[in-house]
Amino acid sequence: MSGPRMTMQTQALLRMALSEPSREWYGLQMCEATGLPSGTIYPIIARLERAGWLESRWERPEEHAAEGRPRRRYYRLTGQGAERARLALASAYRSRSTARLPFGAGPTPGDLT
Repeated sequence: MSGPRMTMQTQALLRMALSEPSREWYGLQMCEATGLPSGTIYPIIARLERAGWLESRWERPEEHAAEGRPRRRYYRLTGQGAERARLALASAYRSRSTARLPFGAGPTPGDLT
């Protein structure tokens, strides 16, 4: 199964989530932590949730009512999502590193066998 697209924005969100893998984040916190706008964050969250990398829950009504604010939806990495995120970020890092090598400095076909 292939995972979600590893755009730079997706990578930023995954790095943020992996900084505290068991923490629950709500959307505005994710925006603030990554510096990305909500119009970028929420589509990424939706893709990661569909892929099974994130799970979500709505806070209980008494939590937000007591504070007089709208209800929050909290997201966190699943166990499998955290592992896949680590692998995807490592792969993306390797791809960027290889792309910066001078022409001919990468592995030769014999290195790959």
